[in-house]
Amino acid sequence: MRVLLLYPRFPKSFWSFEKTLALLDRKAMLPPLGLVTVAAILPQEWEFKLVDRNIREVTQAEWDWAELVILSAMIVQKEDLLEQIRVAKGQGKRVAVGGPYATALPDEVSDVGADYLILDEGEITLPMFIEAIAQGQTSGVFRANGEKPDVTGTPIPRFDLLEFDAYSEMSVQFSRGCPFQCEFCDIIVLYGRKPRTKTPAQLLAELERLYELGWRRSIFMVDDNFIGNKRNVKLFLKDLQPWMVEHGYPFSFATEASVDLAQDQELMDAMVQCNFGAVFLGIETPDESSLTLTQKHQNTRDSLSEAVLAITRSGLRVMAGFIIGFDGEKSGAGQRIVQFVEKTAIPTALFSMLQALPDTALWHRLNKEGRLREKSANINQTTLMNYVPTRPLEEIAQEYVDAFYQLYDPVRFLDRAYRHYRLLGEATYPKKGKRARKPINWVTIRALLTIAWRQGVVRETRWQFWRNLWNMWRHNPGGISSYLSVCAQIEHFVEYREIVKREIEQQVSQFLAEEARLKAQEVSQTAA
Repeated sequence: MRVLLLYPRFPKSFWSFEKTLALLDRKAMLPPLGLVTVAAILPQEWEFKLVDRNIREVTQAEWDWAELVILSAMIVQKEDLLEQIRVAKGQGKRVAVGGPYATALPDEVSDVGADYLILDEGEITLPMFIEAIAQGQTSGVFRANGEKPDVTGTPIPRFDLLEFDAYSEMSVQFSRGCPFQCEFCDIIVLYGRKPRTKTPAQLLAELERLYELGWRRSIFMVDDNFIGNKRNVKLFLKDLQPWMVEHGYPFSFATEASVDLAQDQELMDAMVQCNFGAVFLGIETPDESSLTLTQKHQNTRDSLSEAVLAITRSGLRVMAGFIIGFDGEKSGAGQRIVQFVEKTAIPTALFSMLQALPDTALWHRLNKEGRLREKSANINQTTLMNYVPTRPLEEIAQEYVDAFYQLYDPVRFLDRAYRHYRLLGEATYPKKGKRARKPINWVTIRALLTIAWRQGVVRETRWQFWRNLWNMWRHNPGGISSYLSVCAQIEHFVEYREIVKREIEQQVSQFLAEEARLKAQEVSQTAA
């Protein structure tokens, strides 16, 4: 069987970083880990080719070669996924689709002609699909019916199928699931509330494979909550640390975690000793009443600002997610988020309007209340919420646009990045072993010169850029490389905040016009 693994294109979004990636001649942030894992689970006598459309187009020779096309996508990739299903069917190919989007909204995928729906987690449903192929079935829907697989049996992903030079970071996964029950989150719907982890030896084998293939850059641990099972995480880090020393620290790591990480200094120290450099926190909002309503109770137990500072001072750069539009939210929520981000000096703050994702507790509640505007959702930052909020939508949208614009003002961004790295420089964690020096090539030099020209000469940040760089040299010279890589993010956000402003304001205008039309129609019908 000749299988073409096809990954749909992401729209321009908060995380797409086109302008930043271009500085280093990269095409995408992360590879399709799900598809290379699928390739590892399928029969190894099958032949595989992988095309990530975020990197390049499929060639006609690849279409002609393929007997079966397998796609996987998240909700944000919906538009290109549906289009590629149509294209594949137009090429006369059998099409199989899986991943979070297909699992959440299977009818939308089958409506455009997908032959096989491989839903839920592949460790369970891919063997069903393989059996169906062996029996000559030309279509089918394969579901796990609530069963969750033991991921200790998941094979090493087929990393060899990836075009390494195109990616900024590599990705691996240690665990699935999260112990919390946030109302708006679809992770617990997809993967459950009992975190399941791989064994330390299993994940070290994956890192060893990446090392053998020549990868020597950052790795993102894509767990939705890396510390969901703290006991198993500590066991893994205990084995990872000597492996990193033995191999000369070939990788740096980043991951996602719940904010209660701040309560475990032992865990933070272990992460830093293993060369974890950054962590993404789902903070959502500094408004405690909104956190309580949405059942994000883990964020109400301690001071959020103190938690962020504790994590930073332990040596982990903090990225964080924020949401506007919760029920009962008081006016000024956007500005309160800006104030929190400035106070805690978080450079990279993902900011979105709340979406009711399919099958979440929020989605079911709003559907029962008759408040869903759309049954589907889009988690991009340029989309209005898909439900009727408890305060005027146009007020929320204006606060969102204003806050996004402030957060990614170049002067403010560089100031936060500098203050954040000064806090990181105060970290007193032990650094064991000698880190391997990363080679400096012309691409890196060109990127540094471009950043220095744009931020240190052209923009109003010119004096701030050089002053901050000088002070970094004095107080945290080891953090300069990482600091400049964060500074480079503003090259993306300067453009992207304009896109957010333009598209949100356009959608609000359309929404208000439609509301006015419906009201006029209602008045006309009443008068008649």
